Formats: sequence, C-alpha cells, structure tokens
Amino acid sequence: QVQLVESGGGVVQAGGSLRLSCAASGRTFGSYAMGWFRQAPGKERDFVAAISRSGTVTTYADSVKGRFTISRDNAKNTAYLQMNSLKPEDTAVYFCAADSAAWITASSRREEYDYWGQGTQVTVSS
Repeated sequence: QVQLVESGGGVVQAGGSLRLSCAASGRTFGSYAMGWFRQAPGKERDFVAAISRSGTVTTYADSVKGRFTISRDNAKNTAYLQMNSLKPEDTAVYFCAADSAAWITASSRREEYDYWGQGTQVTVSS
C-alpha cells in the first residue's frame, strides 16, 4: 500500500505557474505509475497527466499539452506536475494517484489507479 500527499496548490493569476508535488510513503515508489487528475466543482474527475514507473513514458490530456509537465524522482519518492501558462479553466482540485498494475505504460483511465491523495486546490484568477 502507498500513501500519497499532494502539496503546492494555491491562487495564481492567469498566465502564471505552479508546481505541484505528490509525496509517497509506504511501498516502493518505483513500483507505481503515477497520474494527476483534477476535479472542478460539479464536474467529473478528469485526467491531466501520467508517467510510467521509470519516467520514460508520459501521457497528457489535450487541454494541458505544451503547458504542463509531469515528472518524478524515484529517489525522493515524489511526483511533480509543473503547470505553466495557467488559465482560469485550470481551476480545480488536483489529485495524484498511483497505479500498481502498469509496468511500462502511463494510463489516462481513472479506474486503473488504486491509490489517491486528498487533493490540493488550484485557483487561477483572470
């Protein structure tokens, strides 16, 4: 089992940047593919980005391609989401998640993820 804790959320103006972190504890962090999802009020929890166990494979939602970058540091048991050129529509609670089944892939499917953090709020003002 793994416990996930997100941090780095906050309020930022449109065009600004934030870096989210997801610290993992428990089983070996490198045993999990990691994903970021987000949920705006009254909406479904949507896929944002994912990274494979080794970090060699990444996947992004079309809405964030070219603006967001997912990365991981297995030595620090931490995954990151660098968010640049933020827009008001990026406002949401951001969740990190761990997928224990993926070996070399990075899934965009919410149901593939076994463990979830509690979320961190990102608010982008116009």
